[in-house]
Amino acid sequence: MYINAQLEVLNLGNNDFEDIPVVLQHLKKLLKLHLFGNALKNLNSNVLGSMQQLTFLNLNNNLLTELPPEISRLEALQVLSVCNNQLQNFPSQICNLPKLHELRASHNELESLPLEIGFLQNLSKLYISQNKIKELPEGLGKLRKLHLLDIAGNELRIFPTEMHNIPLKELYCEANPLLEEVPVHSVQEEEILSLKELCARLVMKEVKDKSSNIRHRIRYFKGVRELLSQASRCSVCSDAFLNTWLECVRFVKAGKDLKINKCNNPVIPVRALLCSYKCFNSEGHSFYGVAFP
Repeated sequence: MYINAQLEVLNLGNNDFEDIPVVLQHLKKLLKLHLFGNALKNLNSNVLGSMQQLTFLNLNNNLLTELPPEISRLEALQVLSVCNNQLQNFPSQICNLPKLHELRASHNELESLPLEIGFLQNLSKLYISQNKIKELPEGLGKLRKLHLLDIAGNELRIFPTEMHNIPLKELYCEANPLLEEVPVHSVQEEEILSLKELCARLVMKEVKDKSSNIRHRIRYFKGVRELLSQASRCSVCSDAFLNTWLECVRFVKAGKDLKINKCNNPVIPVRALLCSYKCFNSEGHSFYGVAFP
């Protein structure tokens, strides 16, 4: 196969390729590549990693079950479309694409998204409808440029805690088994925390004090810092806690509360974490305990 090495756009769609043609690794100036409608089962990582100027990659309608970690070499990539494949997950390395602003992965077998998804700081459109996703990672709340999220037709029950931090304008979430607001009165007895949890909460209170001796000493203990970095904050009292103690839900209005212009669900369930049953039993909040069937 002869290909002009100066090509910037190449359409190889609707052929019978089972892998990316090796000759493509010589196209150093290639910007857009269409490989839709082939029989791709794997992606040659050497060829894929050589196209470092690529900004657009269309792999729709193939037989892919995974993407290679070398996808992270496509540092110029802005649009990636892998709809209608058999992908079960994304490699965490996909979150190392600094310029990616549109990701299309509808009609796959995805069960989750990478925990590191928050590193895709330029992502503005995410299409993941018709998959098998049961939970969205908390890192989604760090996507401060995400304007469109299509997660229709999945297995989602609840949205992550920091939904209010995402500047969504369009949210499509129909055909999910989302939690519904059916309140049942319940008062829980206050719990006994583990010694590890008690110590962690004490330390996290101390580090807020700039004059605290613990605040100055903790910088010498890497393991402790890493442990405390996993802490959450109570939605009622705002205190920090280490282990997920009580998972709750609040029902927010997509338009009024989240400022979303287009959403087919006027009210959506958003995850909330509480530090204790004391906070759960307190009055004046709108959080509900979660009971899964």
